[in-house]
Amino acid sequence: MNKLNIFYLEPDPDRWIKYDRYIRKLIRRVVRGKHKPGGIMMFTLQLLQGLDKIKLPYRFNNYKYARQHPDELVCINGKPHVLFDIEWKNPVLFGPGIYSHPLECPDLFQKYPNVKKIIVSCDWMKQMFVPYYGEKNIIVWPVGIDTEKWNVQLKAKEQPVDFLIYDKIRWEREYYENELLSPIINTLKNRDISYDVIKYGSYTHNVLINKLSKCKAVIFLCEHETQGLAYQQILATNTPILAWDRGGFWQDPQYYPDRVKFGPVSSVPYWDGRCGLKFRNATEFTAQLPEFLNKQENDDFSPRNYILENLTVERAATMFAAIANSITRGE
Repeated sequence: MNKLNIFYLEPDPDRWIKYDRYIRKLIRRVVRGKHKPGGIMMFTLQLLQGLDKIKLPYRFNNYKYARQHPDELVCINGKPHVLFDIEWKNPVLFGPGIYSHPLECPDLFQKYPNVKKIIVSCDWMKQMFVPYYGEKNIIVWPVGIDTEKWNVQLKAKEQPVDFLIYDKIRWEREYYENELLSPIINTLKNRDISYDVIKYGSYTHNVLINKLSKCKAVIFLCEHETQGLAYQQILATNTPILAWDRGGFWQDPQYYPDRVKFGPVSSVPYWDGRCGLKFRNATEFTAQLPEFLNKQENDDFSPRNYILENLTVERAATMFAAIANSITRGE
């Protein structure tokens, strides 16, 4: 098996004067501390971790090698500027760290004919892309979860909190606070069920671990996810989830409702009955809560087993390598 040629780079253009990106990077490091990888960067980091674990060789960001071997496949995990700003002669596997919607580059396969396939993170995202790029050009591939890091040992022996509410409500914040979050909290209070809250974008890794260690279960609130690394990391600790899965339209305000109306979407695109239960609104939450607690009491959930069967870094790396090799073979 040939080495995989993997590329990922965060955009960091000059802003005011030539080369000021280097000065700004140094200032950010001093002010904010060490850079924390975001969700898209984690796709690449966990892919590389998986390749290391299964001992598959790769080159990372070796542009010189790619230029010298234009017949070899390059895997551009992201972001889009890595494809757009470099004149690649190599065949390309593009994704999963691409743009949110094909409207950003509707003529991708005409403009960049060396792109052989694109990777997206889940099936509903694929269905959103198919009318623009065609079924055969799109592959669904989820990145793996580090199940050694996210494990049952992270849970405290005593778990005094019944639910940790993971609040990732991003849009129409005031509406959903009134129609979803507040009714959920009121239901928990009325039933004397203890809870804690963690808000997306406002916590450190250690805070999440600390709060997660003390809770028996999680209420996950997010409009939709293309993969959902956070909830899958939670599942890997064998913590069941009561998930808001509203369905309906893709809500990204850059596109919806004027430019794109696509549905249905999901907040938990990787899921089965071992993970927990789902609800669409506050009314369904109230109805599902007793069943969830009963199943939890009876040990009917086994979310870590779901992750181990479907979403380990080793499994994901093996799948990614198979995709790349199939393209190299011309399939």
